[in-house]
This record gives sequence, C-alpha cells and structure tokens, in this order.
Amino acid sequence: MTSTPSTRSTERSTEHRIVVPPHVPMVALLGSRDSVLRAVEDGFPGVDVHARGNEIVVSGPAGDVALVSRLLDELVEVVESGTQLTPDVVTRSVKMLTAASAQRPAEVLTFNILSNRGRTIRPKTVGQKRYVDAIDANTITFGIGPAGTGKTYLAMAKAVQALQSKQVNRIILTRPAVEAGEKLGYLPGSLTEKIDPYLRPLYDALHDMMDPDAIPKLIEAGTIEVAPLAFMRGRSLNDSFIILDEAQNTSTEQMKMFLTRLGFGSKMVITGDATQVDLPGGTTSGLRVVEDILMGVDDVEFCRLTSSDVVRHRLVSDIIDAYARWDVARPQDGRDRQDRRGQGRRDREARG
Repeated sequence: MTSTPSTRSTERSTEHRIVVPPHVPMVALLGSRDSVLRAVEDGFPGVDVHARGNEIVVSGPAGDVALVSRLLDELVEVVESGTQLTPDVVTRSVKMLTAASAQRPAEVLTFNILSNRGRTIRPKTVGQKRYVDAIDANTITFGIGPAGTGKTYLAMAKAVQALQSKQVNRIILTRPAVEAGEKLGYLPGSLTEKIDPYLRPLYDALHDMMDPDAIPKLIEAGTIEVAPLAFMRGRSLNDSFIILDEAQNTSTEQMKMFLTRLGFGSKMVITGDATQVDLPGGTTSGLRVVEDILMGVDDVEFCRLTSSDVVRHRLVSDIIDAYARWDVARPQDGRDRQDRRGQGRRDREARG
C-alpha cells in the first residue's frame, strides 16, 4: 500500500492519500457497512478518514495521521493473510500502536497456532503473543493473569499442536480439585462424578480444537489424560505436554510435587490467577511463591498477562481493573478483619 502526503498541509493538520493494492478487496478492509472504518475513526477521534475506490484519504493532526497510516498498512497485511477484520481487531491494533509495542499488530494477529474445522486459533494481544513465544522457547512456562486472558486456552492450543506435529506423544491436563470452598468428600456421586465439574473447562477447550469424535478414543488410549492434580503424585511424565490449570489453588507442596513430575522430552505450562485463591485459610498458594523460589533457574519463564490481554467482553477488562483499584484502596485493617471473618466462617463450616 502506498501513502503520499497531499499538497495541503498546515502547522496543525495534514492530509495523506493512501492507495490500497488492487488485490485487496476494499469491502474486506473497510468492513461490513464500513464498520472497520468507523472503528479506525473511533480510535483516533481527531482524524477524518474517507474512502473512495481503492483510495483512502486521512486528514487531521500530523501525529495521528501518521499512526492511522501505519494502522491501515497493518490492516491491509492482516486482510492479505486471510484474517477477517472486525472492529475488535482494529481496537486491539490501535492499542498496540499507541503503546509503542515492539511487535507489529499484523505479526501478532496473523500468527497461526492451530487450525481445526475452518477455525484458526491465534493470539489476539501482544501479551498473548509473548506468552505463546515463551511456551515455544522454554521447557516450563508460567502464565499468570486474570480471567479471560487466554492463559489456558492458548496453552491447550500449543499442546494440541505439539501432539499433532509429533513433538510429544501425549497431552496431560490437570487441575487441583478445590474451588469456592467445596471439598470433594462433601459432593454427591462417585469419584468420577465429583471431579468431572473441575475438569470440564479442559474438556470444553479440547472440543474446540480437535474432532470431538476422536477425543474419547485418544483418552481411552492414554494419548490424552485429564485428571486431578492428586493423580500426578509418584509419576514421571516423559514425552508429554503437561498443563496445570488453576495453579493458584495448589499449596507450595503440591506445586513442588507437580514440577518434579517433569520427565525427558516434556514441556510444562502452569496457568493461574493469583488474585483468585480458593485455598483454606492459612494455606499459602504455591503460585504466589513459586517465582521467588525459581528465580534464576534456566529454561523457566514467567509471563504475566493483564486486563489489556482480556479477550472476552469489554466489561470483563473494566471489571478486573475496578476490583484491582478497590483492593488497593480499601484499608488494610478492614481487609484483615474481613479475612478473619472469612476464616471464622470456614472454621465453623469445618466443625459443622
């Protein structure tokens, strides 16, 4: 795509005329009913963008016009890769450009991890791209961040990719069976029925990435194993891609146990949100302390995802930020009283 300055220019504003290559469909670049074009203008309110034929004219403050021109170059490259443009893609691209990221939006948004049934899984933010790169480059990778940042989903995609490319012989998916104060002994049903709800998110992700009919056969053959963390004790896991999900609900002892299951030819990804710990009072989360313990250990990477990496509804990111501000602002003594009340309630429930 070519971009040329117009002859009209003032100290406060400038105009650029951009010629889109003829092989790039303008409807794909501009979006249905110009939805992509409107998203570009929403990202830069001081800039006017007009399209006619295969030309786009951008006018406004010189700095913003330069950014919009770069943005349109990136979007053209995204379209050329076969990726569909949406307003959400534009919004994420604007964030990458205005944050002066070292990675270009097109590099992030066209990086294919896995394709299945016409659907391609890709990172959607710079943080997610760094996370995926870290998984490729390290034997053990920690993905730490709030809900909706794709920690588990992207790790699952990398596991399926590794299995399909024969880098590993099996996938092992595990979670600690502790959530919301519940204990397995108090839940109805057999052991399988008790643990299944804790593992259901992992099954759901698998069904997004593989032929659903093939999954039971792979599980029966042991090529894919989905099990509670307690089932990992005493094992050595060779030639495997191993994912520990909800790792904030491991104790320090459980985290050590899990990490020492690593065998030859294997790769581990540990995911969790250190702000969502459901362990009983007085139990230290293994995820909260493991970075201090493993600091300086080679071939181990810690990736921190933030609210800017949330790929769910826009409000999810806003809610995460709001809770973070509230947690910082509330008085420490009030927080301690709340923690003591919570511990007292758990003690009463245990006695009852």
